Amino acid sequence: MSQSLSISLVQQQFPIGAVRQNVLQVIELANTAGTDLVVFPELTLTGYPPEDLLFRDDLFTLVETGLQDIQAAAYPGVLVVGHPWRQDGLLYNAASVIQNGKLIGRYFKQELPNYGVFDEKRYFTPGNAEDICTFTIKNQTFAVLICEDVWHGHPAAAAKAAGADWALVLNASPYETGKIAQRQHLLSTLAERLHLGFVYVNQAQGQDELVFDGSSMLVNPDGKLALQAPAFERDIYRAELHKNSAHVFASHQLVQPSPLSFEAEVYQALVMATRDYIQQNGFPGAVLGLSGGIDSALTLAIAVDAIGADKVQALMLPFRYTSSMSVEDATAQANTMGVKFDIVSIEPMYDSYMQQLTPLFAGKGVDTTEENLQARLRGVLLMAMSNKTGKMLLTTGNKSEVAVGYCTLYGDMCGGFAVIKDVPKTLVFRLAAYRNSISPVIPQRVIDRPPSAELAPGQTDQDNLPPYDELDAIIEAYLEQDKSLLEITAMGYAEATVKRVLNLIDLNEYKRRQSAVGPKITSRNFGKDRRYPITSAMRKQR
Repeated sequence: MSQSLSISLVQQQFPIGAVRQNVLQVIELANTAGTDLVVFPELTLTGYPPEDLLFRDDLFTLVETGLQDIQAAAYPGVLVVGHPWRQDGLLYNAASVIQNGKLIGRYFKQELPNYGVFDEKRYFTPGNAEDICTFTIKNQTFAVLICEDVWHGHPAAAAKAAGADWALVLNASPYETGKIAQRQHLLSTLAERLHLGFVYVNQAQGQDELVFDGSSMLVNPDGKLALQAPAFERDIYRAELHKNSAHVFASHQLVQPSPLSFEAEVYQALVMATRDYIQQNGFPGAVLGLSGGIDSALTLAIAVDAIGADKVQALMLPFRYTSSMSVEDATAQANTMGVKFDIVSIEPMYDSYMQQLTPLFAGKGVDTTEENLQARLRGVLLMAMSNKTGKMLLTTGNKSEVAVGYCTLYGDMCGGFAVIKDVPKTLVFRLAAYRNSISPVIPQRVIDRPPSAELAPGQTDQDNLPPYDELDAIIEAYLEQDKSLLEITAMGYAEATVKRVLNLIDLNEYKRRQSAVGPKITSRNFGKDRRYPITSAMRKQR
């Protein structure tokens, strides 16, 4: 008769640097789980990524004390907990296996990612391939792996060769579009090839520009998905494992009934990122400029869904070029969503500034200076409200605008968190429509009308930029696929248009270096993913 083993996958938030809090959470969650085996994510005790906190001795004092406290709590089953560990003068990304309060194993991550947003080789030493960590409970053998290890075949193959029935994979795997399905395909293929089951546990939280989606899973040795935890939700997910002479399998299935749509997945990522950034940094709420355009409309919807209407404040800051339609639509959305809303004209302030500036501008015609002044006046007022209320100012620029510099430094770029910074304009429209499919909060005219900054009479975005479907395709090819001018032109776009867009992207690096952090949702965002020099002659060689 087969013997069952109960297991818990802990998909939770573990804030960066909150070691004492995270230790208490490990003990509490383990007791809540109450299973034979409880698996936590990568670097549970410090949160991920701790970055240069890892250079601090006091962090390791907290980690060492925390591990002692977890052992002293003497949970009657087995805990697998991620944490950094110093040994023989070296630093490792580690996982400890604790059974009935005693350390029975410790594993060091072998494969250290050092690409994109990852800098692990800056901090950690890789573990030795020969040092395989296995343990057996109830006649089932488990091996411990950490995140990047499963993206390379040999650590999992070594675990199987060491007699493992299951690989426990601790993860801090950031979200990007397509990543959830990619992970599942990887594990299913690897499981089927090695006849090794996988217990994949991922954290669920926003951390600065990264969003960790959870999506923990259990994959049977035949490659079939046995348990799929929902994305962007925090909970403990349990299963029972059995072993007999034929195979190992999970008898209790919890498969997400219907995968999230592309738009739903991205929207939930943005909501989680916004909520966690505001709450973890201690802000009582958020404030933003609501222009009557689609970017600020989407940002408002995300903010309300993240922290609640009672914590969000919106300001409409019209000027003589602001259409009545914009005022009406902004007012309608604010009322529908139930946020505090005020309208303050910037015209008197603009006139006062121009009275002082006109003599200094003698002999010079009107240009973008006057347009930027409007944006900067709005930035001053919004920052004043942020300072006075203590609320976080959210910026509303999308990836397309940020890419080509269609935004004003110290103006509409003011703020502490850029909610849709990595969302191309074409996707902004899709997300707005998706949000309205849940409940109609964004006026349809906002989605349908041509986008405009309304900084000049009759202005539209397409006066200065290519059509957004064309612009976004060029941006994606250049930023996310590293295609050259010739390669992008070969895709069917006019050479002059491509060259202009690429030059704008490179020229505006100085703006992006001064911009607010925003959540990454694409394969390459403006942030840790793309580290471009501000001063560069590369574009002159095109």
